Amino acid sequence: MNAIFNHLWQSTFFAAAVGLACMALRRNSPRLRYWLWLGASMKFVVPFSLLVSMGARVQFPPDTPSLRAVTVQQLSTYFAPVPAFRGAAPARAAFPWPVVLGAIWLLGALFMLVRWFRRWRVIHLAARNATRIPLDYPVSVFSSPVTLEPGAFGILRPVILLPEGIADSLTPEQLEAVIAHELRHISYRDNLTAALHMCIEMLFWFHPVVWWIGAKLMREREGDCDEAVLRQGSRPGVYARSLVHVCETYIESPLACAAGISGSDLKKRIREIMTWRGSVPMTFRGKVTLATATAVAILVPFLIGVIRAQTLPQAPAYGYDVVSIHRSDPAAGEMNIGNGPRGGLQTENTTLMTLLGFAYHVPDYRIVGAPGWVSSERYDVTFTPDKTDVGPGPGVSLKDLDAWTDRSRQRLQAVLRDRFGLLLRASTREMPIYALTAAKGGNRLVPHATNGPPVGFYYYGPGHIEATETSLQALADHLSNDVGRPVVDETGLMGQYDFKLVWTPDSEVSLGTPPAGVSSSGAGPSIFTALTEQLGLRLESTKGPVQIYAVEKVERPTEN
Repeated sequence: MNAIFNHLWQSTFFAAAVGLACMALRRNSPRLRYWLWLGASMKFVVPFSLLVSMGARVQFPPDTPSLRAVTVQQLSTYFAPVPAFRGAAPARAAFPWPVVLGAIWLLGALFMLVRWFRRWRVIHLAARNATRIPLDYPVSVFSSPVTLEPGAFGILRPVILLPEGIADSLTPEQLEAVIAHELRHISYRDNLTAALHMCIEMLFWFHPVVWWIGAKLMREREGDCDEAVLRQGSRPGVYARSLVHVCETYIESPLACAAGISGSDLKKRIREIMTWRGSVPMTFRGKVTLATATAVAILVPFLIGVIRAQTLPQAPAYGYDVVSIHRSDPAAGEMNIGNGPRGGLQTENTTLMTLLGFAYHVPDYRIVGAPGWVSSERYDVTFTPDKTDVGPGPGVSLKDLDAWTDRSRQRLQAVLRDRFGLLLRASTREMPIYALTAAKGGNRLVPHATNGPPVGFYYYGPGHIEATETSLQALADHLSNDVGRPVVDETGLMGQYDFKLVWTPDSEVSLGTPPAGVSSSGAGPSIFTALTEQLGLRLESTKGPVQIYAVEKVERPTEN
């Protein structure tokens, strides 16, 4: 529903802008204003989101500086609205507004279609029973016994349809003016453009702006034909009397796409015909302004799409061969993510939110907009890599472990994209963060000895971190999971350190089984106090830019 409402207000705003432009161009050609109003009509079937999606196909190379224009990203949500995900459904079923409104719209559209078909049939029967008149004009002229006004009928092969006896009631000069009026309609394919707007009226019959545009189209279309007749040399008084006679004698055409000679406000048309002095030519400045406004209307949504495209996470460089996905047994134990066959990955009893966090290496609080089932439903996912890989084993180095983990993350991203229909959008928000700094008195870290064993980083819980040859950036990343906020390393210390940190955690969540000799009791002070007392570091609360991932689309997978 958000997408429909956004499209309607965008189209309404566009029509209002066209109205202002037409007011500024009121002394220029009616045909120019007609094309502007036709553009406002076509806007109802060309949503800005289509232009945004075209721009979203433009991807810059990975080394191009990232476009993180937060204001433009926020503005672009109105041009490409994301689905509004909600959690579990309430106990009482909501009223089916989409179904009811859809049924009302369909009834209205069918009513419009039936009404126009009946009117079209009247003109169609009149044309079938008409007699051709041997007149020398670019199109065929027919005489019909039906008392319809003179008009151009047909879209692909239009003809001029005249009521019988009109030549006897009009002077030759008046008849020539009437036929010139219809030839102008035919030369500009007015029946085709009128039919297009009729289709838009059928689709958006509930929107008053569409009917307002239709009235403007008819007024400018008839004004252009009147001006064309006068430019050809017809005298204003003679032409005005022919219009009055036709309106008094014959029935107006029941269809807008069968352009007649009456139409619009007759009194106003007569007054304009009698005072006609010609349209003001379009100045070069006016042409440039109009062309610029048109280009802006097209390019702005397209450029927004280009900017949004750069907020997509980089496509995974690794893929998978075979994947198996099943809903987990409700009686299953703890979550588990570990080695899979052929160096792949295997997860058990794992929520999709956990898989998202692992695949994109971010904590839960940096993933927003996901539906409730992402954090409640659990899955067993196993995949084999696209190329045989070697999973981590006993004695694996930290470098090899990190490399395998990175490949597994990217392969899981491909699984989430293909099997869960995942679409993420990266953006930047100002959020509360912690800055990791040195406490008063300096840090108490022990630099890693160059000849020490490359054991790497160990994280055990609850309330226990023990590390060897580890950077403070890695420590900050792990602390982010414990404090529920991003932690930014602002110590300025670039070396590798050995340390041990024990504290009392806020929650009893086990992230693994510690090796022999490492306590997992978690007994100790809070993590803030432990950092200061044991490592000589502190966490300062502040605010800063944080990259988040917004879930634009995600679907429950088909099990296999």
